Amino acid sequence: MSNLLKLKTLSDTRGSLTVIEKVLSFEIKRVFYIYGVDNSLRGGHRHKETYQAAICIKGSCTIYMNNGISESVHLLNKPDECLLINPEDWHTMYNFSEDAVLMVFASSHFDSNDYIYDKYE
Repeated sequence: MSNLLKLKTLSDTRGSLTVIEKVLSFEIKRVFYIYGVDNSLRGGHRHKETYQAAICIKGSCTIYMNNGISESVHLLNKPDECLLINPEDWHTMYNFSEDAVLMVFASSHFDSNDYIYDKYE
């Protein structure tokens, strides 16, 4: 099941710098970000092989996860928190704030054959 990581952040009077280094168990092959979302539901799938790490770098959104055994709901609203999404985690993203920017790191390049849209029973 998913895991929420607290990322190393250095802060002082000049602002904050968050580092993503040596915390992901996979090599990053693709980066994408989701923004400008209305009240739509995003995601609605799981993967055969792809691991992902999601960070809401601005604003907030909610991610629902189901790995076929357990369910969890995560509010992402801090740019120093990273939600790890395993291939078996069927997930949806919703409740995006108007200013939300959700950045996702993926372990593989896009491949439509890697997607499984069926929900767990």
